[in-house]
This record gives sequence, C-alpha cells and structure tokens, in this order.
Amino acid sequence: MKNSTNQNKAIFLDRDGVIIEEKNYIHKIEDVSLIPKSTAALKKLQDAGFLLIVITNQSGIGRGYFSMEDVHKVNSHIQDLLKKEGAYIKKFYIAPETPDQQSRGRKPSPAFLFDARDEFNIDLSNSYVIGDKLIDLECGWNAGVKKAILVRTGYGKKTEMENQDKLKQAIITDDIFEAANWILNNEE
Repeated sequence: MKNSTNQNKAIFLDRDGVIIEEKNYIHKIEDVSLIPKSTAALKKLQDAGFLLIVITNQSGIGRGYFSMEDVHKVNSHIQDLLKKEGAYIKKFYIAPETPDQQSRGRKPSPAFLFDARDEFNIDLSNSYVIGDKLIDLECGWNAGVKKAILVRTGYGKKTEMENQDKLKQAIITDDIFEAANWILNNEE
C-alpha cells in the first residue's frame, strides 16, 4: 500500500444539476448550460491540487432516448467550455443503465470511485463527492470519501426537503462554487 502522502485527492462530481443546468436527458450540445460560477469553482479546486472526476448516471441511454456517442459529445463540449477557463475533467465515468437494470457502476454504487482510485492513485479518504441527489452522496459514503456535499442546484433543493433525516452527515451548500469554498476552507 502506498503512503497516502504520495496519493492524489479528487473531487467526484455529478454532471447534470451540479456542473451543468439540469434539463431532462441532455443529449445535445446546444442544450448544455454551465451552472453560474461552476467553471470558477472547478478551477479553484483543481488549482488546490484536486483531480476533477465526473461520475454520471445516464439512464437515457438504457431507455433508448439517445446513444453513448451523444453522451460523449456532450461531455466533450463541457470539457471544451471548462478548458476556456483553465479547468479540466480528468475522466468521465458513465453508467448507461436504467435504475431497474443490473449495473456495476450506477450510483449509489461506489464502483467508479474505486476504479478512479486504482487508475489515478487516489486517496478516497481525502477526497470529496459533490452532487444534487441522495444517490450521489451515498456513492461517496459507500466509497469512504472525506465528505459528501449536496448542492441545492438541479434536484438538490428537492433532495434536501425529502431526505433531511439521511443528510445529517452531509454538507449542504447553495451551489458548486459554495461547495468549493467550503472544501478549501476546511482543508488542513
């Protein structure tokens, strides 16, 4: 086992409702809108030494609404928008299955966090999850991340209202920018 001082730390992000505006089943680049200050938040986290990794459930593929190629085009477009401001997503992990289909990586499964840990030498205990749904946070908790943060963008306000009893160990912020500030203010 490597010494944790040699390991990377990461921010695991949900995509829709956290980085980009939630619009049901986004699959066209013209429908992509970055959430205000999301790029600035990602750049601050990246500059502080965090790898940025997206973990996204895209059940529209499993439902036949769009293809994996459509998702790759949207992700590539998001990457292009972020790069203009100096932010970079290290990798996008995509679960294409519907909630009722067998899936290794669909959140709340921590499988993709473990994959990223192994691929990029990440110390999960010094990493964070940011999401707008309970399954995003559960994914992080299941992997043993330092903290899971719920943002009130996307489905976040609804998640907060419906799951207060389950959010006791979560940090709740208005958006990804506030989440980034919380992380940076609470790092040792």
